[in-house]
Amino acid sequence: MSSRIHPQARTTPKVRQEIKDSGLSDRQAAKVFGITRATAAKWLKRDDVQDRSHRAHTLHTTLSTAQEAIVLALRQSLYLPLDDLLFITRQYINPDVSRSGIARLLKREGMSRLADVIPKAEGETITPKKTFKDY
Repeated sequence: MSSRIHPQARTTPKVRQEIKDSGLSDRQAAKVFGITRATAAKWLKRDDVQDRSHRAHTLHTTLSTAQEAIVLALRQSLYLPLDDLLFITRQYINPDVSRSGIARLLKREGMSRLADVIPKAEGETITPKKTFKDY
């Protein structure tokens, strides 16, 4: 665990440990330490005093894993742009899918750029992007 404190945290690990060691109820601890009752209850029941991640641990997606695999296979085999992929997905796979949902799927799987999906020929070199002319 990192020892960094969340930027909007009302308490520090030292204060959190004091709350745990105080032996007070959540109502009393909230009054003494100037925090909400819910915050006091949270730190009284926790085993540690460090901040935890607020990142979602489960993805809520419209497509099932099998449907996602089909969409990714379509992207790899037909090299479809996002809007065409969206049309086909809504027409034949899942009518409730959103454009942003497919874009997130492609980004998560590293296929968001069509140029990254299309394979390069062996002798083909990658041309550097043009920049503005230096004066």
